Amino acid sequence: MGPRPAGRAGPAGPRVPQLTEVRAAGGVLWRRAGDGSIEVAVVHRPSHRDWSFPKGKLDPGETDEACALREVLEETGLAGELGDPLPDTTYVDRHGRHKRVRWWAMTVAGGEFAPNDEVDEVRWLGIEAARALLS
Repeated sequence: MGPRPAGRAGPAGPRVPQLTEVRAAGGVLWRRAGDGSIEVAVVHRPSHRDWSFPKGKLDPGETDEACALREVLEETGLAGELGDPLPDTTYVDRHGRHKRVRWWAMTVAGGEFAPNDEVDEVRWLGIEAARALLS
């Protein structure tokens, strides 16, 4: 006997919860360093004890693009300007849910970072340094 489809009760046990995909969006803020190389912004989230690109879940009715811009502003204090879309990432989050994050390259249109409830530090790093630090 194989596994029961999710969301259906069977004679052998309780109802199994239906898996849903959590939708999120974020931005990879980038800039040119003094030497011409590219730097990207990474954020430290103390509640998760990790480093990430700024991202978050969509609000009801919100577009992916609007969510990406909002999350970058909320987490970094920087207003992003949408660039090219980047590849999505998918993973199982810490609550066991399937999560898909849509990403955009972004440049900074203005603003300034101040520590907040979600993020206590922003670092601008070269690509390889960011890759090594990201959780």
